[in-house]
Amino acid sequence: MKFIAITLIVHRPDPVTGVQKSTHERFREVLDNAVLAEELGFDGFGVGERHERPFISSSPTVVLSHVAALTHRIRLFTAVTTLSLLDPVRAYEDYATLDHLSEGRLDLIIGKGNGTAQRELFHVTPEDQWDRNAESYEVFRQLWRQDKVTAQTRFRPPLTDAEVWPRPFQQPVRVWHGSATSKESVDLAARYGDPLFSANVTHPMEPYADLIRHYRERWEHYGHDPAGLAIGAGTAGICVAPTTQEALAAYRPVFEANLAFLKQSGLPVVFETLEDFVERSSALIGSPQQVIDKVHRYHEQFGHTVLHLLADAGGLTDARHRASLELFQSQVAPVLRRAIPDPPFAWGPVLPASPLAQESAGV
Repeated sequence: MKFIAITLIVHRPDPVTGVQKSTHERFREVLDNAVLAEELGFDGFGVGERHERPFISSSPTVVLSHVAALTHRIRLFTAVTTLSLLDPVRAYEDYATLDHLSEGRLDLIIGKGNGTAQRELFHVTPEDQWDRNAESYEVFRQLWRQDKVTAQTRFRPPLTDAEVWPRPFQQPVRVWHGSATSKESVDLAARYGDPLFSANVTHPMEPYADLIRHYRERWEHYGHDPAGLAIGAGTAGICVAPTTQEALAAYRPVFEANLAFLKQSGLPVVFETLEDFVERSSALIGSPQQVIDKVHRYHEQFGHTVLHLLADAGGLTDARHRASLELFQSQVAPVLRRAIPDPPFAWGPVLPASPLAQESAGV
């Protein structure tokens, strides 16, 4: 099993202390967390993309380019690239550049994205967002693989023998499809034989398990080899401590502050108590053995081979969060790595195009 740390770069007051860092401090924290993730042995570091309050993750390629300069081994993920909002040509240019700067360490997780404000900002409607996502991905996919692209498009000017530079380092790049609640992303992933990444954050296990079962069915429907299927899954929070009691005590102020925020904001509350949150959500809160058992319980339903954890403290003190990640990597990750297989593809940099292919492309 592989483990990645992700951040959506939420920028709001600390849920427990009420202190809000400056924008500059928040970006510096993200960079520090990426370096820490590599030092602790995580396999990947992901940065989200959002275009509305309270996120400052509108430019993941810029952030990941800086992370690429500070790290050497860890793979770099987007979480997610909101292709329904983006011009696929411009997105290709940005990510092909990042692919070179990171020495082929880039993985993409794409999705339509969520949020009314960002849809309005880009003039995307609920009715056309899925069609936009599919069209953008199809064009993006062609641009990455072909030297010249012709595409009759609805949501951007058509392309006729278009050449887009730079040509990428990886050929092809690995693209995951982020899935939260809808079958459209699942079907798109299965159609192209791409891996799926389940959000697995807001609700209990069942709706996510249903979507993953649908993904497996569609994968077979499109004629792909079941051995090539790969699934990742998220987690709603992390606090690993030597004992269950210590983990609960440390996380309780965070949960209660987040619960109060949801109620005050009029947002739906799924888990009314910390105990219910620990039991029925994907959060990894407890002793190392508790966390191991929970990941296994989810794996029985999902069959996932990649797991993401939150890179940010999220209300825990920095010292507590670091201790939690260190304990995860020393006592949890080794057990899960032995028990759960890796995804069915190489995790290192995907090989660049051959010199002959580069020559024919004019590189």
